[in-house]
Amino acid sequence: MPRSIWSGAISFGLVTVPVHVVSATEDHSVRFHQYHVEDMGRVRVRKFCEVEGREVRSDEIGKGCELTTAQVIPLTNDELRNLPLPAAKALEIHGFVPWESIDALRIGEGYYLQPDGQVEVKPYELLRQALERSSRVAVTKFAWSGRERLGLLRVRENVIVLHAMRWPDEVRDPAGVNPPTASVSDAEVDEAMMLIERMTTDRLEGPDFVDRYTEALEQVIDAKREDRELPQAPEPEKPAGKVLDLMAALQESVDKAKASRGDTGTEAQGHEMPAKKKTAKTTAKKTAAAKETASKKGTAKKTAARKPRRSA
Repeated sequence: MPRSIWSGAISFGLVTVPVHVVSATEDHSVRFHQYHVEDMGRVRVRKFCEVEGREVRSDEIGKGCELTTAQVIPLTNDELRNLPLPAAKALEIHGFVPWESIDALRIGEGYYLQPDGQVEVKPYELLRQALERSSRVAVTKFAWSGRERLGLLRVRENVIVLHAMRWPDEVRDPAGVNPPTASVSDAEVDEAMMLIERMTTDRLEGPDFVDRYTEALEQVIDAKREDRELPQAPEPEKPAGKVLDLMAALQESVDKAKASRGDTGTEAQGHEMPAKKKTAKTTAKKTAAAKETASKKGTAKKTAARKPRRSA
């Protein structure tokens, strides 16, 4: 388990749950440093004091708020930790909302909350079970890194998770994007829905959900370290070009989705919508055939009726 990055307490009415906060995610990206390409000497960023004109150590550096170019208000870490703010030491719950009502754009990093000691396990478990049974998430406030933030508390596999949230004014209005409008037919929407059904998965696992970029980067680094030939990039697929027939493109996408899922049976040879058209054509053919048969039977009856009169 990673180290605790924050300690405080969840404030739930008159119930207090002391907790430790640990990161719930990991970053496996390959990290780069900057080097001088001539001699591969490490390039570093050094911190200089503008007044003294010299490099300063980390323990000489503090925080300050610049009111004007001539006035800076210094702030120490102790002063920031002891702000006159309830959220500075607690995750205060302000309400409960359905998970589905939260805009995904407002959800940030996730953290696991663990009870701070054996005595605190019971109130922790109380809140966890209450959240789980209510099918809701708790909206909290907390103060980290010099700012107050909103947060969400939810349950994941018997652990309470804290999600940092953005304030409403931190999410840009989508009206600024102003996408162009276009009309699509119901048949095109139905075909797109069929493609969604074919591409629906229960879990984000498998070869389609693997970090291929990091794998490829590690292959290149290993090849250079061992002085081998660099791996070749696969041939890119030819671009589809401008879509002239949206329905045909959707139908082809459905076929590919079926094939990728191993659905090669009779059903994979056509879609539901074309089947309707085929049925209509077949019905028309049957109707025409029935009319022709009826016409022949009528002609045969008339011919049979005339024969006795000829023999008379």
